[in-house]
Amino acid sequence: MSRIVVAVDGPAGSGKSSVSKAVARKLGYAYLDTGAAYRAFAWHAQNAGVELEDAASVASALPSFEFSEATDPDHFSVRVGEKDVTDAIRKPAVTGIVSLVARVPEVRAALTEVFRSIAAATERDGIVIEGRDITTAVAPDAQVRVLLTASEEARMGRRSAELTGYSAQVVGEQLKARDRADSRVVDFMTAADGVTTVDSTELDFDETVDAVIAVIRTNL
Repeated sequence: MSRIVVAVDGPAGSGKSSVSKAVARKLGYAYLDTGAAYRAFAWHAQNAGVELEDAASVASALPSFEFSEATDPDHFSVRVGEKDVTDAIRKPAVTGIVSLVARVPEVRAALTEVFRSIAAATERDGIVIEGRDITTAVAPDAQVRVLLTASEEARMGRRSAELTGYSAQVVGEQLKARDRADSRVVDFMTAADGVTTVDSTELDFDETVDAVIAVIRTNL
């Protein structure tokens, strides 16, 4: 693949989405939020009435899942079929069920292929792909691989600030539950071989963006 692929992993609240989007914007790259796809599928599966505790039932919703994501960092949106779900998939109600669908192997395999197809189709010089298993499963051969992390306290504070109208306790409990559930499927807290860790605990947003861009420039 001639285009540059930047793979970014990290836990919830680490700043993956906002930082990756800003990095893509500054470099003129495309931006792909893989977590949005899992959230969109969770929203779809719930609305399809499948039994979320049953893996086979969850997988049965895959054929009817019509997913699209705009990869322009300035005009990001997520759709399921004709419905724009960009805002709906960020609600705690969806956050609370994402792990139930993300743990299903058939779902992970299907969405991994979707991500690779989106990356291959981009017309930009590069693409920033962010999620939890990008450096190890989706794009293990990416030219640049980054683990973006932060302390639990910092992550909880950032996520609470994003979700107005919900108590810090509720947001914190959901973040911890999501980390625990997803850690059974993929290790997103430890950098794999060849992956550079960027700890944003003591960095502000702009400093974190600059740190990731510095990693990219070092590796290209």
